[in-house]
Amino acid sequence: MPVRRAEATWKGDLKGGEGWVKSETNSVQGKYSAASRFEDGTGTNPEELIAAAHAGCYSMALSAELAGAGSTPTTIDTKAEVKIEKVGDGFAITGITLSTKGIVPGISKDDFLKIAEQAKTGCPVSKALASVPITLSAELVSG
Repeated sequence: MPVRRAEATWKGDLKGGEGWVKSETNSVQGKYSAASRFEDGTGTNPEELIAAAHAGCYSMALSAELAGAGSTPTTIDTKAEVKIEKVGDGFAITGITLSTKGIVPGISKDDFLKIAEQAKTGCPVSKALASVPITLSAELVSG
């Protein structure tokens, strides 16, 4: 299996510094700063990148689980929210919320919800982030 890479450069102190992050394929890249991480400043931030990775991984995992159960989805649309908060003297990611909607022909709502929950625990990014509480909201849009 391949090893994926990304890199980041940071210049200056935390408050006034800034950085640049990019993936090995250059499909993800951008500036980041304390303002883009802890406020509403311009640029990306580690939590946004984790959210993108988690949403993508979960959508793929759910698609695979559904297809394995005999119900190939037409569309899986997942949003992820990663919450960072001040904890003690530092900061911590304190929660992740996944919200997914699926268009899956030939499946019941109950089966969809059961498989959606299985995909949450089976998703490799969920496994990597297991120390953080992950909640899931799943909706079968049509079947």
